[in-house]
Amino acid sequence: MEVLTIILQILLGITSLLLTLLILMHKGRGGGLSDMFGGGMSSGLASSGVAEKNLNRFTVVLGLTWGLVIIALGLIMRFSNVGDS
Repeated sequence: MEVLTIILQILLGITSLLLTLLILMHKGRGGGLSDMFGGGMSSGLASSGVAEKNLNRFTVVLGLTWGLVIIALGLIMRFSNVGDS
């Protein structure tokens, strides 16, 4: 069970970093914090509709994976400590 916990923790770290990077790669929709950090300037590189759709899909899949890893870690930690008390 310890090996599975370590694997899930490593997977959680990797997915957290990738999810952060993918969210930062999204094009700002205007207003709010994205304009404050220069997101209000339009760029021709990120204007492709197909690329934006693929980025959205990959972000959603990675976000669901991240959530499932957190749930799995929580369940493992919850039920592995039952016999210890």
